[in-house]
Amino acid sequence: MSSASTLISTRAAEIAGARNVIVDPAALDAYAIGGMIPSTAIRAESVEQIAEIMKFAVAEKLAIVVCAARTKLDIGAPPRQYDLALDLTRLDRVVAYDPGDMTLSVEPGIPLHRIQSALTEHRQFLPLVVPFMDRATAAGTIASGIDSPLRQFYGTARDYVLGIEFVTGDGAAVKSGGRVVKNVSGYDIHKLMIGALGTLGVLTRINFRTFPLPAATRAIVATFGDAARAVALRHALAGSPLRPLVLEIVSPRAAELLGGKSLASNDDWSVVASFAGTPTALERCERDVRKMAEQNGAAAFTSSDDEPSLAAPDRTSEFPAAALASSAAATILKLSVLPTKMQAMLDAAAKAVDAAQMQWAATARGVGTIYFALLPSERNEDALARVSRATNEIFGRCAALDGNATIPWCPAEWKSALPIWGPERSDLGPMRALKKVFDPHGVFSPGRFMGGI
Repeated sequence: MSSASTLISTRAAEIAGARNVIVDPAALDAYAIGGMIPSTAIRAESVEQIAEIMKFAVAEKLAIVVCAARTKLDIGAPPRQYDLALDLTRLDRVVAYDPGDMTLSVEPGIPLHRIQSALTEHRQFLPLVVPFMDRATAAGTIASGIDSPLRQFYGTARDYVLGIEFVTGDGAAVKSGGRVVKNVSGYDIHKLMIGALGTLGVLTRINFRTFPLPAATRAIVATFGDAARAVALRHALAGSPLRPLVLEIVSPRAAELLGGKSLASNDDWSVVASFAGTPTALERCERDVRKMAEQNGAAAFTSSDDEPSLAAPDRTSEFPAAALASSAAATILKLSVLPTKMQAMLDAAAKAVDAAQMQWAATARGVGTIYFALLPSERNEDALARVSRATNEIFGRCAALDGNATIPWCPAEWKSALPIWGPERSDLGPMRALKKVFDPHGVFSPGRFMGGI
């Protein structure tokens, strides 16, 4: 161990106790990002400890990556410098929960499934159903900005995160927002933390608005011979009085990867919709959707009553995890376009990947967000060249459609060759200015965010 590593581990032990400091190389591999491994990982258990760690990092010019279950650690670029992993898994409590006010306050390292279990006792839930749901934590989900299929009805985290407490890059504890639904206590600074990949601060508490759990839900799956007809059903639903909780379009290969028995198992595209309401209302929803599906040439139509957990039917939320497990070189693009341009985007992406002679799979949210997975059979330079060629073409088409494109997941060694954050954005100047305000010494994950932030 170098003298610098010894200094870090010694001071970390003074702050959090020796048993909460990891220096074993084998154990540190779990914190690796793009081949970069920290010299030390520290499991903090309080805001005070986190503040001390930040002050130490500033004094010694260290770089910190904040993490918990590490299910989203591969998102973003590898950091330019990585000395210390700040592990938040010990901060895993429900701090406050008021079922009457439908508000919840949690520590950052609490797993989402534990939150859902606590809320279910009071017939409430949080509409965060995300990849790696069995391990994902509150802070990792919020910091990564990963969305949920339930955004179709409930919106994104920005719509129900009421407030966040965090520690800045100079060790100051900050509160933004509050713990009530109606809050007028100033700017919504906490919303800057959503999707920032931990580059602006260490989340120490998150306040959510919760939602009542419906008494009954029903999943409906219609299958079609091509994507165009599936998208047409999406448009028909959008123009109807119906308000689905979930509305997802699933490609044939994606259905195979998800292994859902109610999804298409041949060359068909699936439209997966979920509704909530009384039995009478659900019957009407099913009748109306069936009629629309038949008018658009549905090959098959099925429905089933869900358990009232509001997990996406057949776990479509787990598509990124399923795609990553299916190929050692899986490269997943996130393409966001207007729903009216979704068909053009799907066609362009499929054409580009077919030309590169690769398998692919896709799911498309009703709101216009497409997760498009390129699945090369090998992980080598030739595969990288084909992925790069297809990706550049897809990104160009996405820009022409006034959309936004990024690459949340791909092999670590390919990140320097692929435009993982998409084309350079015009708002990078304000982003860098914000980074300087919240992290003046560049302690948090230097280089992980877009534009090298």
